[in-house]
Amino acid sequence: MGTDNKKIITMSFVAAGALTAFVVSLLMDVAASAFGVVARMQDVQVFRHGLPVALGLLVFGLLQFRPVVNIWADEVVSEIRKVVWPSRKDTMGMTMVVCVLVVMSGVVVFGFDWVAAFVIEKIVQ
Repeated sequence: MGTDNKKIITMSFVAAGALTAFVVSLLMDVAASAFGVVARMQDVQVFRHGLPVALGLLVFGLLQFRPVVNIWADEVVSEIRKVVWPSRKDTMGMTMVVCVLVVMSGVVVFGFDWVAAFVIEKIVQ
């Protein structure tokens, strides 16, 4: 495992732990608005702030210190380094094609909708 890969992997695991803490905190807020028991538990600062932080640290620890996960993450980073990204010119060209096709499909859907509305209006009258 390269040093560069190790730094990327560790930062990814830190981000996963932080995201876990954030999501747990949001879920606790939502649960507190729905359940009185959770709302009372959130009055305790250790529960309100400690649980998300503890779960975030747990996720980081489980990811960082398991050799199988580290091997998998190293392989992922190595494969991503091999990706050849398109040039700016190619990206702009493909974006224009997508935009044109979206507009064309929107016109077609509008046409079908307009014809269907016209036919339904004539049937209803």
